[in-house]
Amino acid sequence: MKILLVGEYSRLHNSLKEGLTLLNHEVTLISTGDYFKDFPADIKLKRRFDQSVGKKVKVLIFKLLKFDITSYLLKRDFFKHQDYLTGFDVVQLINEKPLGISCKHEKEVIKFLKLKNKKLFLLSCGNDYINIKFLTATKSLKYSIITPYQEGKIEKKKFSSVLNRLSKEHYHLHQFLLKQVDGIIASDIDYHLPLTEHPLYKGLIPNPINLDLLEYKQNPINHKIIIFHGINRGNYYKKGNDFFEKALKIVKEKYAQKVDIITTENIPYQEYITYYNKAHILLDMVYAYDQGYNALEAMAKGKVVFTGAETEFLENYDLQENEVCINALPDINYLVEKLSWLIENPEKIKDISLNARAFIKQHHECKKIAKKYIEIYTKS
Repeated sequence: MKILLVGEYSRLHNSLKEGLTLLNHEVTLISTGDYFKDFPADIKLKRRFDQSVGKKVKVLIFKLLKFDITSYLLKRDFFKHQDYLTGFDVVQLINEKPLGISCKHEKEVIKFLKLKNKKLFLLSCGNDYINIKFLTATKSLKYSIITPYQEGKIEKKKFSSVLNRLSKEHYHLHQFLLKQVDGIIASDIDYHLPLTEHPLYKGLIPNPINLDLLEYKQNPINHKIIIFHGINRGNYYKKGNDFFEKALKIVKEKYAQKVDIITTENIPYQEYITYYNKAHILLDMVYAYDQGYNALEAMAKGKVVFTGAETEFLENYDLQENEVCINALPDINYLVEKLSWLIENPEKIKDISLNARAFIKQHHECKKIAKKYIEIYTKS
């Protein structure tokens, strides 16, 4: 098959490309690299007017003319490559806004991709209309990524990237997409739950992980246990970083002679992984029911990860608590208790480390996952 992957926000599409390539499919990835993370792509589109003086100019232009210059230039750059973006058997969008541009410009891009290629699929692996609508309406979940906003931790303006998914403009983009796509695929339990009754839903396919690029290495625990906490400031409360930071402060005082804590903020992906490679324990996120990409890569490397591992996840994979990772909750005392348990029982770190790698190999290996995508592409 000839496959075009559009957009990247976590390295999901890069890993899927690697799995599909191993199955001898021809794959092209086009994306912006996702801001400071700078993920690779075959066709890299550059965002402009997003920093310092340029950003001020963009804001001024938008206030005066209601014109988003970053969005326009990205759309223009996309169409410069249009000759290389046609004739694919399958096109897959990373989410409802695969290039992170205005809804108007996303529609133009998607309309072109639908017209010039055979099949179009949509991934649910980030904020989209169905996901956010479900989270704001449901009473069945004990928490979600919108909980910190509902609790007043995040200002409405700073939560606009999430709330905008419920705007009239984005709803029209969502409705437009439903008429274009041949199916919707969820990447984990968090995105599966809102889609279970949707007529276009093709099922959950776990995130692909390329184990060939992620060496399993059990760091020996010599004098101290190393805990890593990487912060993306833009998602600080949404990820529950405030709970992690408060818990770490207590742990540092309680186990000063037994732990080293590494904290980073807003650094490129390649630099980020050099820090967490040193760690035994990684703090990922609180408000989740399943693991995101960052957690899965760390688990593949044998880290003990504090992340989403709720009952729905355990049941889906037939697991017992603490077998492959630690379920992180928005509870400082609970986090301190779990960290203390690991620090006082370092043999548990080794056990969970081995289980984590085995779990990723069984359920997330990129070639196995690529086969599941091909099955859906073929049937739909």
